[in-house]
Amino acid sequence: MNLKKYLVRALHRLQKGPGYTYKELLVWYCDNTNTHGPKRIIKEGPKKKLIWFFLTLLFASLVFWQWGILINTYLSYNVTSSLSIGFKTMKFPAVTICNANPFKYSEVKPLLKELDRLIEAALERILQPTPGNSTENVSLPLDLELWNQIPLVLIDEHDKDNPIILDIFETNQTAVDNETAMDSRANVSSDPAEGHQLYGTNGTMDNETTEGNQTTAAPAPANTTVEEKKYKLAVKLCSHQGSENCTYRNFSSAAQAVTEWYILQSTSILSKVPLHERIRMGYQAEDMILACLYGAEPCNYKNFTQIYHPDHGNCYIFNWGMDEEALNSSNPGAEFGLKLILDISQQDYIPYLSSAAGARLMLHQQKSFPFLKDQGIYAMAGTETSIGVLVDELERMGYPYSDCTVNGSDVPVKNLYSQYNTSYSIQACLRSCFQNHMVEICGCGHYMFPLPEGVNYCNNEDNPGWAYCYSSLRSSIKQRQICIDSCKETCNDTQYKMTISMADWPSEASEDWIFHILSYERDMSTNVTLDRNGIIKLNIYFQEYNYRTISESAATTIVWLLSSLGGQFGFWMGGSVLCLIEFGEIIIDSLWITVINVISWCKGLKQRRARARYPDPLDTLGPDSDADAE
Repeated sequence: MNLKKYLVRALHRLQKGPGYTYKELLVWYCDNTNTHGPKRIIKEGPKKKLIWFFLTLLFASLVFWQWGILINTYLSYNVTSSLSIGFKTMKFPAVTICNANPFKYSEVKPLLKELDRLIEAALERILQPTPGNSTENVSLPLDLELWNQIPLVLIDEHDKDNPIILDIFETNQTAVDNETAMDSRANVSSDPAEGHQLYGTNGTMDNETTEGNQTTAAPAPANTTVEEKKYKLAVKLCSHQGSENCTYRNFSSAAQAVTEWYILQSTSILSKVPLHERIRMGYQAEDMILACLYGAEPCNYKNFTQIYHPDHGNCYIFNWGMDEEALNSSNPGAEFGLKLILDISQQDYIPYLSSAAGARLMLHQQKSFPFLKDQGIYAMAGTETSIGVLVDELERMGYPYSDCTVNGSDVPVKNLYSQYNTSYSIQACLRSCFQNHMVEICGCGHYMFPLPEGVNYCNNEDNPGWAYCYSSLRSSIKQRQICIDSCKETCNDTQYKMTISMADWPSEASEDWIFHILSYERDMSTNVTLDRNGIIKLNIYFQEYNYRTISESAATTIVWLLSSLGGQFGFWMGGSVLCLIEFGEIIIDSLWITVINVISWCKGLKQRRARARYPDPLDTLGPDSDADAE
């Protein structure tokens, strides 16, 4: 049996009726299918046949269009958020407390002595209304080499089109526009105290950004004339000392400029100090934590874990869960929370580094690193601050519904905070990413972030252009976007919502005996060594045991997709899954007929080629041959 006969017989057995051509197969399908429409095409008259053909084609197109929309919606992997409220005994959060001032001024003063003398002399020159009134001690020379590494400058804007840069400690000035430099120098004094004022009548300055040898000044507000604004204080950052490739960071207030300048200079100085020395110069737990009570159980500074935080110096974490199990809160309410009395020793603050006084604190999960600069809050001295806590638990769906991570193992950024043995967080990732870019581009690491192995912190001596590089990197939108794209949110997170209230503490009637007792307990002295400017009381507790869980679930599932596809097919065509099977059957039969036709065509082509190659032989014997043969 040849192949064609076998396939024909197999097709006949598979079919429920005749149909060995495409036309016969199509007629048979329309006559036997359960889908509405095709039957009317072959049974109606010519006019109705045309109408039903058009309607069937239209509704079939609508079905496929709706199917495309449904499949695209399913593949977009949308989620829905649901809120549920539960009640349970909860773990008390980890509580990190720091001083707003990172170091004791009495300890760090020898390192910052020259820096303080420079800024004091600079402020005197800027703020003196007339020359000759300065109280600067001229007998002690200033360290101008330290000043010139990152100097403060004045920008003269008498002529908005041609601003002039004036160095506070030098007698020369730089015209920003070279073509008008000589004319401008003739009219502008090199000493800002000589016949000029820094502030206008409203005591403010404009913002501007200056790069290289060009200055672009922002327009003055509508209610302020140009004559009112004489000078603007800026921080000059150059790629290296003596370079003309410089950036001038301007501020709306001289106070902001002085603080920024002091932070950059002190960062360079402190980055060369060993870690154990920086810890020694900070506030110690036994001096800062005067009293501690958790629920009904007394505690002390030994129940806190010390970490060094670049922004705030020594910080202390209660209930971090690193060495011991996390504590549970027995009941909600202020009586069952954490009560602390702190001494921030405000009289020993660094005057130009810490302009805010108080304690910086943060509530966070166990084994997570506290990023107080972003998520912390201040507690003010001389007050009792009560913090009621509510818990929100976030549960995000992972890939493909969102680009979150469970533990950070699939994040391409190396987590520099892993040296603390803490869990992954997006804040740790973003800072690690920035530090890695800092090391790659600037050749050193910033003092405020952990260091990769084999890298040193930036300082003015070893890396003269680090501040310029850091400023450029920090303001780079491209670099920031790279880090945002590389880091991922955590799939599960716990957030603590705080309700904060404050009252004066201690009261005037009770402050005498409270300060006496606390002074004696800390210093063993009968004299009062504490005052209202340095004392803080904290109450941290759960407001209630109700917690909210915000969880994500898939907005579209495979069950939703199948039911939606079937609903559209049934609505427009009156079909079902069996109709789809019938449609699949006719496709298989069509393919089978195509195979039979291809085999027949190949066989016919082979025969034609054979006839063309071997024609019939000529008759050469004649009629007598046949007679002889008989």
